[in-house]
Amino acid sequence: MTALKPVKVATIGCGAISDAYLSTMINQFRILEVVGCYDRNLDKTERTAEKYNIKALSMEQIIADDSIELVVNLTASTAHYSVVKQLLEAGKHVYTEKVLALELEEAAELVRIADEKNLYLGVAPDTFLGASIQTARYVVESGMIGKITSAHCALSRDVSLFAELSPNAIKPGAGIGFDVGIYYITALLSILGPVTEVSGITKTLNKERQHYYMEKLGESYEIQCENLMAGTLQFESGTVGSMLFDSNSILIVPEKPTLVLYGTDGIMYMSDPNLFGGEVKVILKGNTEPMVMQQSHSFTQESRGLGVAEMAWSMRKGRANRASKEMGYHALEILHSIVKSGETKQHIALQSTFANMPALPRGYVTHSHFKFQEESGLAY
Repeated sequence: MTALKPVKVATIGCGAISDAYLSTMINQFRILEVVGCYDRNLDKTERTAEKYNIKALSMEQIIADDSIELVVNLTASTAHYSVVKQLLEAGKHVYTEKVLALELEEAAELVRIADEKNLYLGVAPDTFLGASIQTARYVVESGMIGKITSAHCALSRDVSLFAELSPNAIKPGAGIGFDVGIYYITALLSILGPVTEVSGITKTLNKERQHYYMEKLGESYEIQCENLMAGTLQFESGTVGSMLFDSNSILIVPEKPTLVLYGTDGIMYMSDPNLFGGEVKVILKGNTEPMVMQQSHSFTQESRGLGVAEMAWSMRKGRANRASKEMGYHALEILHSIVKSGETKQHIALQSTFANMPALPRGYVTHSHFKFQEESGLAY
């Protein structure tokens, strides 16, 4: 069997999330050849390049280098539209951190450009490709818990605490719905398929606050993003979903989110969709205690960059990628429609949809090494 030519990759943005991506892309996937990185902060660029033994590049160098086929955008969400648009217009395939863009119209433009130029555009989160959510999907598709009639997800956080840790935590795009809720929405979409209609409400409570850490003690700041989002989702399949994300409460470490699917023959409790691994528990009709399901799929540890590898393999095989621009746009439209529903007091019909790709092929774990069927393209 002839090995496929690796896809040369460069990253843009050398912030905190870049370590998770680079370590995975460089060490786990032979389909990827990471050659360089760029950040507008030159010191960050050079430190990252030295740490991972790759080149420190400029944006101009990345665009001009025809050998770099794929660029991973790890900038702040406020920069996603401009960065991704520039890369697409330069003829690069792009995988971007969530969300696709802050504004729905901007995201639609990026999808259109990618389509017109016949370019791949992938969108995080890729945690739905991990062992936990793939196992949950396997359970659902096996028919074990019957027809899924409803779903529920919820999470609490403390926005004041996050404001002390990072100034970006209170900026547009960093709200609990758009920044965190999208993990839950993507998980549900990957299992249940597209949504046809939503309703909901979004609020920013107590916008004006004061820092309580010593360095900024008493200084005022304004929260510029939502800190409460609630909604209902009508799935095309008939399933009805509910969601509640509240960052005016408390942060529990480790977080204890709720993500549950209710079926006619059982109930399935899923783990944190912000993680790749975690237990999947099922209660079947006639029982009172849940049983922990064995993992049907691999990638139980931090594997950000898995979506990049899957997209690179799809590029080489000429097929659609799983963390697709269509699903990313659909998730973003859900979030924006919940905001619109709260403003108009109406149910909002979604205009977009997506074709849900098959689950990843089932893998097995041996001595901590992941081995997959050739079709998956994820072996290393």
